[in-house]
Amino acid sequence: MIEVPLLDNKGDETATVKVDEQKLGGKVRRKLLKEAVTMYEANRRQGTVKTKTRSEVKGSTRKLYRQKGTGHARMGSNRSPVRRGGGVAFGPRPRAFGWQMPKKQRQLATRSAILAKVTDGEVRAVETIVCDEIKTKQAAEMVASLRLDGSCLLVTVEYNRNLVLSVRNLPKTDVATAADLNAYDILKHKWLVIEKQALEQLAGAAS
Repeated sequence: MIEVPLLDNKGDETATVKVDEQKLGGKVRRKLLKEAVTMYEANRRQGTVKTKTRSEVKGSTRKLYRQKGTGHARMGSNRSPVRRGGGVAFGPRPRAFGWQMPKKQRQLATRSAILAKVTDGEVRAVETIVCDEIKTKQAAEMVASLRLDGSCLLVTVEYNRNLVLSVRNLPKTDVATAADLNAYDILKHKWLVIEKQALEQLAGAAS
């Protein structure tokens, strides 16, 4: 069992929550985490980069000069890739870079990422993340009370629209629900601030 600090609204530790590492896979699978991060980053790529071929650039298709008798090397149209302003021979074309890991591997990678954070002591549990209104100042004060250096990911049990809209202007602070959590979002942030109920759902935590 690994103990995770349980914080109150003022950021003070009031108790601890015990997490069973066996329910998170027993060990940190670094190779699987690398594969998961590679997949999520590949899926984020737009793949819209494109260059023009010789058939797409503007210019005449007329042969520049006759084949023989000029003393120059033979030459075709000015759209040739070897000429300035011509097309690109083997340039990038629009393509999809995304791919998918099996569902069970993605779930195991998420649990392994949580275990890595728990092992490194970078997880803080709270009873509930309260945000009654859409107000950035209130969200900033709440995050500041946690006294965490670096980026943090706030994990809630259910979607909280007020919290999402209040946090969106805060630097290095994001919000996710327990159901939408993935290994990439966890590893991208230094700290994981999670509601106690959400931690119990993900890691089988016990008081």
